[in-house]
Amino acid sequence: MSEARNTEPRNARLIGRVSAVILLLLAIAYGFGGSVIDYAFASDPLGPRVFPVALAFILGALAIVYYLSPGSVEGFPDGPLLTRVLAIPALVLIAALLFEPAGFFVSILVLTFGSGLLFGAPLKTALAGAVGHALLWWFVFDFLLEVYLPVGSMFGG
Repeated sequence: MSEARNTEPRNARLIGRVSAVILLLLAIAYGFGGSVIDYAFASDPLGPRVFPVALAFILGALAIVYYLSPGSVEGFPDGPLLTRVLAIPALVLIAALLFEPAGFFVSILVLTFGSGLLFGAPLKTALAGAVGHALLWWFVFDFLLEVYLPVGSMFGG
């Protein structure tokens, strides 16, 4: 038992380092993908490249900090925490896949509702929070920033 306990923090540090390298590689790929975006006209003064390149820079910087940090993880998550850790990226993927057919509002609604349920919110609270969250971001993007948000092809958009 003591051998397993002694190797667990080392394994956790290794997992953290591997995760940091994966995040750094994703940042490089995302930054490259964003830097080669070609557009025929300037819809805004900065163009569409700035946002993905800025996100890639932030992700890359955080990955380096994560790699260099000593780490405080005591072990690999298990049980309910592991379920949550794996479910969040799955929810993000589901929301991304729903974005085109169902639109912005429905995809954000599903993501927020699923996250609420995942972290123990009662059904009505998760639904109310998801609707409020989706409406808030719809208002911010559509009215304040004047960014077109897709309605979704299943709704005729």
